[in-house]
Amino acid sequence: MSIKVIEGVKPCREGRFAIVVSRFNSFISERLLEGALDTLKREGETPEDNITVVWVPGAIEIPVTLEHLAKSGKYDALIALGCVIRGSTYHFEVVANECAKGITQVTLKYALPVANGVLTTETLEQAVQRAGSKAGNKGSEAASSALEMVNVIKAI
Repeated sequence: MSIKVIEGVKPCREGRFAIVVSRFNSFISERLLEGALDTLKREGETPEDNITVVWVPGAIEIPVTLEHLAKSGKYDALIALGCVIRGSTYHFEVVANECAKGITQVTLKYALPVANGVLTTETLEQAVQRAGSKAGNKGSEAASSALEMVNVIKAI
């Protein structure tokens, strides 16, 4: 008897993806989007026609948009991108926590992979590092996760 192992692979030529991007802190979000698109096209070999990008005002609007996209049944995976940087008020915790909770709820409600590429950082410098400099590009990482999860679910 042998153990069956299921692992996702990156090419996903027929996968359909939607990316929800927050305009707030757009100088970071745009870099995350660039990374995600590059990964979907290069690693995933996903045609541009299979990718939809939806811009929303801020991170708090991401979950409801994901919910509508998931409900449509048009996509194999969703990707959430944005950036919340800590300020001097409690607002950071509210936005960061509610966004993350909403993303998880959509994932579980629709049994659909939703890759969380929403940065929650203490400083602008940390955000810049995670959007394409020292710490890589978290948008690219989210897209990579989405690619793999589509293939894992298909294999199951």
